[in-house]
Amino acid sequence: MNLLNLAYFLTRAARLHPDRPAIVHGERMLSYRSLDERVGCLAGALVGLGLQRGDRVGIVVEIEPRAIECLLAPLRAGFVLVPMNPRLHASEYAFMLRKCGAKVLLVSNERLDDLLSIRTEFSEVKHIVGIDAPSVDGVLDYESLLADAMAIPDVEVSEQDLAWIFFTSGTTGRPKGAMHTHRSLRTMVETQLIESLPVQRGDRLAVLTPMSHAAGLMVFHEVAGAGTHVFPAFRGFHAEDFYQLVESQRITKCMLVPTMIQRLLDAPWPVQRDLSSLRTVMYGAAPMYVERLKEAIDRFGPIFVGVFAQGEAPLACTWLPKEEHAVSDEGGLKRLASVGRESYGVQVRVVGENDEILPPNSTGEIVVRGDLVMQGYWDDAEATDDTLRNGWLHTGDVGHMDEDHYLYITDRLKDMIIKGGTNIYPREIEEVLYRHADVQEATVFGVPDPEWGEAIIAAVSLRRGATVTEGELGAWCAAHISAFKKPSKFHFVDELAKNGYGKIMKREVRKALYPEIARSIGG
Repeated sequence: MNLLNLAYFLTRAARLHPDRPAIVHGERMLSYRSLDERVGCLAGALVGLGLQRGDRVGIVVEIEPRAIECLLAPLRAGFVLVPMNPRLHASEYAFMLRKCGAKVLLVSNERLDDLLSIRTEFSEVKHIVGIDAPSVDGVLDYESLLADAMAIPDVEVSEQDLAWIFFTSGTTGRPKGAMHTHRSLRTMVETQLIESLPVQRGDRLAVLTPMSHAAGLMVFHEVAGAGTHVFPAFRGFHAEDFYQLVESQRITKCMLVPTMIQRLLDAPWPVQRDLSSLRTVMYGAAPMYVERLKEAIDRFGPIFVGVFAQGEAPLACTWLPKEEHAVSDEGGLKRLASVGRESYGVQVRVVGENDEILPPNSTGEIVVRGDLVMQGYWDDAEATDDTLRNGWLHTGDVGHMDEDHYLYITDRLKDMIIKGGTNIYPREIEEVLYRHADVQEATVFGVPDPEWGEAIIAAVSLRRGATVTEGELGAWCAAHISAFKKPSKFHFVDELAKNGYGKIMKREVRKALYPEIARSIGG
């Protein structure tokens, strides 16, 4: 069965609304007609580099307008997107590029030097295209490539053709590539347009997070509705910058992770800015504590939409609409602790150890099914079979569903830490620590943090006679993994608690170091 290419959303918007602003960045505006032309030229340029249908295109692009072109152009030509977070370590990019066999890499100048320094580690990549990059041997210039190319139209695709490989960490610490087809992402768009994030005429979406995650996934639905993407001139996220952007660009909606909302709440209030245009703030990717959510609602009004999603089932499995954030009774306040109810086209259940569906208010693993769910993990049949058991995506999250079908997430089966909306897996950090000559044993876990949601803590026992300091271990981690994965605190202990089989008992270690946290969460 053939489907319309996801890039058709742009083709249609350019045909019906050619002069509408597609992208705004400072004083610069790009219409839908112009965006369509540039996307067509980039697609043609990629074809000219010798890529074949189904080939993968790696993307490491900062939060800037051409990131949208980098998403839509490979799709138009029948290639597969592999967007990667621009905050990662170069070695992490190398692993993902090797894993998926990418043939081309589109990269911002800010990350180019790091990647070129380990170029031999991803030799399968035949062409590196630099955005605003200086003239470097072996690097093609992005704008020159577009200028010399002929635009091409959307190629035909089938419902099973891959569109996006979403790399998400696994319990082993190595990223796994969740494979999404044109069909699964089209389902995501339909879900957003029908329920969680409909596009209204005059909508202006602030793009505040990297295109490798929710911001990139939101592009398709915004383009489908011919809305405007507004890119900030600032880097980082600070309350005053955000408020100024909302006022000057009349922002109507955005996606904020809880850490961003936390920063808004911690900033001075009230502000001398007109925020009246802002009518929708979607939040997700990490736990949002009820008290802080209530404070945000009191400050900004019931403009919030909560979502529960995963890289394996994106944006979103469940959602909590704006009207349910305008609460005054006990029942409504209770529901603020939920992640809402299942989205259009998605089934969500809670199951027991044998995958039996549990009755209301019973705690078990959250499972999901529907066209939204990934096809499987790239080149990892074992992980695919384990995660997609019995026709359901097993999320690894533990929770319960009440009588009215509101879902509450209470724990995680895996040892995942969520810091600032980013999933972090302790095993990856532990492996880095174990590579240090002075480290005997190590375990990493999360503890509640008021700003980031969770802070990363490492407990380490050293080899006899070792004198390594906390600062030196921090520098070691920073040299081998992304800075935001570096533990914020290192505890040096004589020995880590173990069970009868010699396995380190992470919970017991945390309980010994943070007894007050252990009591508050029941161990």
